[in-house]
Amino acid sequence: MTRIDKEFTGQTVICTFEVTPGTAHDVLDALNEAYDQVIRHQPGYVSGAIHLNDAQTRICTYSQWRDRRDYQAMLRNPEMRTRNRAIHGMCRHFEPVMYEVVDTWQT
Repeated sequence: MTRIDKEFTGQTVICTFEVTPGTAHDVLDALNEAYDQVIRHQPGYVSGAIHLNDAQTRICTYSQWRDRRDYQAMLRNPEMRTRNRAIHGMCRHFEPVMYEVVDTWQT
């Protein structure tokens, strides 16, 4: 389960994908398959989630890694390079950004 906590010392990566309503589910299928078959099995992977906006024009993935180097190694994996090229080809724009959890609030 993904746990967002400011005490998390690993690497958080949020990727945004600009898509069209016609390609959103193709991209979702490709991302789900990548997470299921490759990403979650990579060394240092902690957790992840995929989100789709109501208009089906944006997809966001949230992943946590033990270390920034683990995420970067996953990107260099030959199978992920092939998958990322295919996913990128279905998107208008795709941007991965590394973040640090600064704070969280709960009721």
